Amino acid sequence: MKVLLINGSPKAKGCTYTALCEVEKELIKEGITTEILHVGSKPIRGCMACGGCFKDDNGKCIFNDDIVNIALEKAKEADGFIFGSPVHYAAASGQITSFLDRFFYAGNCFQYKPGAAVVSCRRGGSTAAFDQLNKYFTISNMPVVSSQYWNMVHGNTPEEVKQDLEGMQTMRTLGRNMAWLLKCIQAGKEAGITLPEKEERAVTNFIR
Repeated sequence: MKVLLINGSPKAKGCTYTALCEVEKELIKEGITTEILHVGSKPIRGCMACGGCFKDDNGKCIFNDDIVNIALEKAKEADGFIFGSPVHYAAASGQITSFLDRFFYAGNCFQYKPGAAVVSCRRGGSTAAFDQLNKYFTISNMPVVSSQYWNMVHGNTPEEVKQDLEGMQTMRTLGRNMAWLLKCIQAGKEAGITLPEKEERAVTNFIR
């Protein structure tokens, strides 16, 4: 089993990375394979809703000049996802917002795979950013992994984040909860439990 952790901060090894690493340690202890993927500091195009990804059997975005398609390939092999972001103006970072819009629009491999969000802030805005990230899961048939508190850490530097004892404990609990859920899902598969029945999609546009 593998969990793909996405670092949505422009900084490769800042506060968000520190939080993700704390989650990763627990996943590794539980025998889960992990990979942390950094979205980088270069601009990431936003989704144009062109539908080009639906015409590609591989589910790739038409834009191939950033990390999104690389991440989509890795997602096919992942059993769970954790997305981390710093808080920018009470919202997730611009990088991860553009990334996730295209990642989820083009991707077709997220259903029934657990997802979790992690946010890092200096002081405030964390709950708004956390809510924003969780909505990607709840529109994609993904079980949402929780912790003992909202998945957030506080601090302006990695060193300060490590001093947030409750936040770091929340990250460790999240890692153990993710590992537990993945093992439960695997046990269910081995016991012959099938995925939920899927209805044909009904799409309603609210035009009178």
